[in-house]
Amino acid sequence: MKPHSRFAPFSDYMGLLCRLDTPRKVQDFLDYGLAYNDSKPNTCYSPLETLRRGRAHCIEGAMLAAAAFLFHGRRPLLLDLRANPRDDDHVIAPFTERGRWGAVAMSHFCGLRYREPVYASYAELARSYFEFYYNSSGEKTLREFSVPLDARGLPEEWLYSGKNVFFVSRLLDAARHFRIVPARDEGSLRRADSLLFEAEMMGGSRAPLTRRRPRRYAALRDIEASRKR
Repeated sequence: MKPHSRFAPFSDYMGLLCRLDTPRKVQDFLDYGLAYNDSKPNTCYSPLETLRRGRAHCIEGAMLAAAAFLFHGRRPLLLDLRANPRDDDHVIAPFTERGRWGAVAMSHFCGLRYREPVYASYAELARSYFEFYYNSSGEKTLREFSVPLDARGLPEEWLYSGKNVFFVSRLLDAARHFRIVPARDEGSLRRADSLLFEAEMMGGSRAPLTRRRPRRYAALRDIEASRKR
């Protein structure tokens, strides 16, 4: 495939983009190929700048996924998940296969990452994140989701600017959002299961996931085999 001229600035990463030809491969790269961007103050780097820095947080990971989708002829979509004031918003990169919706995403929390393309609509996809979306008090905090934003309509700087592209996050915030939880029902929500919270935040070694990297299943099988020996 001959990439569109808009990807000319990505010349140093063209081989990588060519390899990221499926959503699954894109998710693998976010999980295994990038560090998490915890920098302060907050950033919103373009996909090219994210590759240069080797780290990303949720919207930067979603934009990188959207760029890979665009490179391979998929619609480069972004979708905002809006939390209540006691938590952070989240951004995912939805995709469709055979009429079903899935998503690629970057997060500290395992449950807020990849979704297989099994959902009938983007609304159903967005709601699939609800049970895994909670704050440090166990409060389930996801409240709204946006319509998908097609990045093909954005100024091309979103792809390769060396500066922050906060205009993307502002457009997502301004997009139409749909309520998930009626305000009258918020007080009756059960807190997240404590074992789920512990599993996501502590991990098997009791080291916070923020200090650990996920490993491929092949590596886990090797570890298990060495224990049996």
